[in-house]
Amino acid sequence: MAKRATRRARVETVETGRVHTLVFDADRKPARAVEERDQRYVSTVKPRSDNQRRLMEAIESNPLTLAVGPAGTGKTYLAITAAVEALEKGRIARIVLSRPAVEAGENLGYLPGNMRDKLDPYLRPLYDALNDRMGAKRLRSALDDGTIEIAPVAFMRGRTLNNAFVLIDEAQNCTYGQLKMLLTRLGWHSTMVLTGDPDQTDLLPELSGLGQIATRLDNQADIAVVRLGQADVVRHPLVGRMIGLL
Repeated sequence: MAKRATRRARVETVETGRVHTLVFDADRKPARAVEERDQRYVSTVKPRSDNQRRLMEAIESNPLTLAVGPAGTGKTYLAITAAVEALEKGRIARIVLSRPAVEAGENLGYLPGNMRDKLDPYLRPLYDALNDRMGAKRLRSALDDGTIEIAPVAFMRGRTLNNAFVLIDEAQNCTYGQLKMLLTRLGWHSTMVLTGDPDQTDLLPELSGLGQIATRLDNQADIAVVRLGQADVVRHPLVGRMIGLL
């Protein structure tokens, strides 16, 4: 009996050690990973092409900037970077994100949850960029306290956005009338950036208003229209090559 009790105690000690190693040590690794991820936003983002440099300078010096160009040219990421930097430096009080809820050839159907839950699939690229610049913990906090606001295009009418950085992403999926309404939401001490690629619209080409808006606002005072191209693609080199072929 004594030998059996000793053997059982030894086994329990070993198993307890294994559980401790699996659970507690495993918890420590993600914690370090989260800490490292939360610190990434402090790194300096530098342009990798002349047009990206022009875009960063335009956002810095103009209340309204339109970034027009193909996929992978850094339009959204550079706009998010500028928004987070302006928030960190106290130049704005909040970031307002808006993106048309248009599926890329698929119908997602009814989505459960609150407004943020419903828009989450459409705003995922923005969340990814924000998470990279701020870290998951700070991003959740900013969303919860309203420092970062999700504003559907349909709910923007009648608003005046003061002291804010407003980003309208995937603007090629907005009609001319929607973009006109969104542009006139710009308030005092605010910056607005529209990003999109007229060639990637999920609307009928004649319904997308981004190309017309960019043409009409080009060369206007306090408005910058930055056009990026195949040479500005910073994703996999194949992306730039395919854009030239497709």
